[in-house]
Amino acid sequence: MVDSPDRFSHIPLESDPSIFTDLLHDLGVPSLQFLDVLSINTPDLLPGADLALPSQLHAFVLVYTTTREYEMSIRAERQKARDEGHGYNGRGKEEPVMWWEQTVRHACGLFAMVHATANLSPVGHDFIEKGSLLDTLLRNSTPLGPIERASAFKHSDGIAEVYNRASERGTSPLLHAEDEVPGHFVCFVRSPKDGHIYELDGGKNGPVDHDEFLGGDRDMLSGGLKLVREYVGEKMDPARPHFHLMALVSADA
Repeated sequence: MVDSPDRFSHIPLESDPSIFTDLLHDLGVPSLQFLDVLSINTPDLLPGADLALPSQLHAFVLVYTTTREYEMSIRAERQKARDEGHGYNGRGKEEPVMWWEQTVRHACGLFAMVHATANLSPVGHDFIEKGSLLDTLLRNSTPLGPIERASAFKHSDGIAEVYNRASERGTSPLLHAEDEVPGHFVCFVRSPKDGHIYELDGGKNGPVDHDEFLGGDRDMLSGGLKLVREYVGEKMDPARPHFHLMALVSADA
């Protein structure tokens, strides 16, 4: 799990769509849900296929095992960018996507969820209840630079409270905040502003625009799955080849 050196610690969240959905609703997004994705091949998930996803697909959240070498390379790239004056410095409504640096250890599942839901509509955040925890975070974070934005996330006591309740659920052995965790969550979502598909990972140096890699494919299903296959094939730990993929869709799907 790629974390910032300036960090609090949370108990890791289990990759379970029911847990993610309940947490999402507690944060203020009752009209969406997470579903398991049972194939990473596009034809299997098209309408009419046995494993078809709902047509209103908003984002993918992937958890995969990482290698120590990959984690170190991400940290090195982030530090190099900052040392050279190229650290991410986006702020305001002009950003194609909203991104937070992860400064809370083991909370990459929460960051992936928030990254997915924060970038679904260009203005007003149509899916998010006004006055909710997530709505408050977004309104407070939008005008801030990356450092202040990360701090706003880290010090949101309400979000920490509902997250901690969610992290105590699940069937896996309960991990502790100080444990090492091999899995890392990342979000793939299409920008409501430029239509590009972005990788949003709080451990990196900012949002990653994959439009060039995808050859201009801006379909969330085909383009998103191409990125998932790239991660599973190239970035996952070959000694522990485990991953789990969830889709963010409408709750009435």
